[in-house]
Amino acid sequence: MTYVPEKEYEINPQTIALVAKQEDGGQVFTEVMETDEHFFIPKCPRDIIDRSCRYFASSLEGRIAGTKQLTGYTHKPPIVISEAMGIYFFPIISPKRKDCSWIAHKYIRSYKGEPNKTTTVQFANGDSINLPVSDGMFANQVQRTAHLRVILEDRFHPASVVADNRAERIAETFS
Repeated sequence: MTYVPEKEYEINPQTIALVAKQEDGGQVFTEVMETDEHFFIPKCPRDIIDRSCRYFASSLEGRIAGTKQLTGYTHKPPIVISEAMGIYFFPIISPKRKDCSWIAHKYIRSYKGEPNKTTTVQFANGDSINLPVSDGMFANQVQRTAHLRVILEDRFHPASVVADNRAERIAETFS
């Protein structure tokens, strides 16, 4: 794995997870997991999430407020970073904490609770990580993120519009 000292990083469609790591002195940094590489950035995951939200014309606080408005979730809300690119992330602990890791919803293949009350997550690319949360809490976060995705996809791509457009195309005359 590579340590990237001053990399300005935005979450992209290949980002799998932002895993909080802590140095001996208490400094929090991030292990960035992408589909084909891992590297470290000397910023906490929350800062990277906020920068990425701002790249897509919002902020972490704005995304959290939007999720709360749409879903009513007030604790550990999942967020959309870019609906157009299908980038949805969820926190494993309070997003206010610097040591909060964030997981991309679309890359989760499976997860399994461990005897020590942690959860091992297997990603679509074969990578896996162990997170310090129960499998029940992790399952709840996965479900809440799926719920947010459905709400937003229905708003951006309502079935009635698709059906109306299809009906208009079928009814066109070719005179």
